Amino acid sequence: MALNATNSADSSDLPLAKDLSGLFVPSMRKHAKSPFKAVMGNLTMSMINMAGGVPHPSMFPLMQVQARVRAPSGYSDNQDGVLVLEKSQHSNSAESLDELLQYNDGRGMGSYCRFLRKHTQMAHCPLYADWDVIASCGSTDAIGKVFSLFCQPGDSIIVEQWSFPGALSNLATSGVKPVAVAMDGEGMLPEELDSVCTTWTGDRPLRAMYIVPTGQNPTGATMSLARRNAIYNVAQKHNLAIIEDDPYYFLQLGPLATEQGSMVNQPQSDRQELVPSLLSLDVDGRVVRLDSFSKILAPNLRCGWITAPTYLLDRLQILNESSILQPSGLTQGVLAKMLSETWGLEGWNAHLRDLRAAYTQRRNLFVQLARKHLCGLVEFAVPTAGMFLWMKVDLGAATMDPTALPRLMDSMKRCGVMMAPSMPFSSVKPSDTAEPTHFLRAAYALVNTDMFEPALVRLAQAIVAIRGDSAASASAGVIGSSNIESAELGAQTPVAANGSS
Repeated sequence: MALNATNSADSSDLPLAKDLSGLFVPSMRKHAKSPFKAVMGNLTMSMINMAGGVPHPSMFPLMQVQARVRAPSGYSDNQDGVLVLEKSQHSNSAESLDELLQYNDGRGMGSYCRFLRKHTQMAHCPLYADWDVIASCGSTDAIGKVFSLFCQPGDSIIVEQWSFPGALSNLATSGVKPVAVAMDGEGMLPEELDSVCTTWTGDRPLRAMYIVPTGQNPTGATMSLARRNAIYNVAQKHNLAIIEDDPYYFLQLGPLATEQGSMVNQPQSDRQELVPSLLSLDVDGRVVRLDSFSKILAPNLRCGWITAPTYLLDRLQILNESSILQPSGLTQGVLAKMLSETWGLEGWNAHLRDLRAAYTQRRNLFVQLARKHLCGLVEFAVPTAGMFLWMKVDLGAATMDPTALPRLMDSMKRCGVMMAPSMPFSSVKPSDTAEPTHFLRAAYALVNTDMFEPALVRLAQAIVAIRGDSAASASAGVIGSSNIESAELGAQTPVAANGSS
């Protein structure tokens, strides 16, 4: 992984973040500790502490935890590593099991956060001095907490026209209204964002925006550096906090290339430049960046982190301590040991390179087969990051039928394939849409690659059944159902397609 900033700036030379706490909801503007901790004050080493409802570590039955860790390709002679956590042995890379299994504060384990600070400095090189990280239970947990800093019931927040359903659901249950901004192939349009803010007539001011700038969910759009700068400038103009939810940042993909008529994987260089994050452009401290290990290690680790100015993280610590406290200490310890010692930064970067190579290969093959089997039935742009292909479905004469997409979903079930329909991703009320548009999100990350072609063949059959267009059946390249499972995938020739690269 190439660093976005090759020379880390000395933090002593950097300015402090601007104080944007005026954007917080009133209840979060005053920094308050938990009542119990406020009464207790600071404990000293000489005190005999009998205040907390804390079990003695001798009662913890786990004596040792071992994990075998796969080596990234080309790293450490491709030999798997073994990490060990001992009951009472504390190392530089991880705390002892007794410490990991004990109650802790809402900031996160020290070893876990130390690695994430190094990683953040290398990957994003923040431009202000007083930034830090705090542990989260993944992005969904982080989204809810950060929303609660800037929004209360009756407020509004800016989101993309198509957005992550988990975020939209959180807003709905919190009584916060999403304000949709139009998108194009690079994501949110800065001129539309400026227009929404300039013409805003709501009873309460707009204070924050939520965006997924890389491999956007669901559209797969990735903002260019120019687009990110433009979005940031509009946020400065209107004094908006930017909630940068970026779980696909390290899944920026290689080029879509062909070799002898077939899509091939392009090796990912250590020097591949990644599009700079919004955090790396942030001179004010107005970006609250959400990261997660869910897409780059494993989802049910339930570990992520938030990067922001320290005064903002102080508020999030309060929210952690009144809910999750912090992610599992055992999981944090395993990750800290693996990332700091078993792999180290070199191995971590090699793992991220392997991921980009694998997802590039999947994307290339899926796009090739979509062009072959869905020509004339869908339109799409080739994603440059993430794990989704966002397809606009042409349902022919059925397009204007408001029941067309639900009927397509039923048709897909009958044909034995499932992809995500557009409805849960829409931040716009159906009544506000000029005319119906029908989209599907296909995740090329989930299934084995030998299932790509059968899935797309079945999708073509489902679309043709709704269109009622017999001529489209021939252009869909549908193969007989008896051949679905044995279709050859390795040497298909791409055909002309509506999907642009």
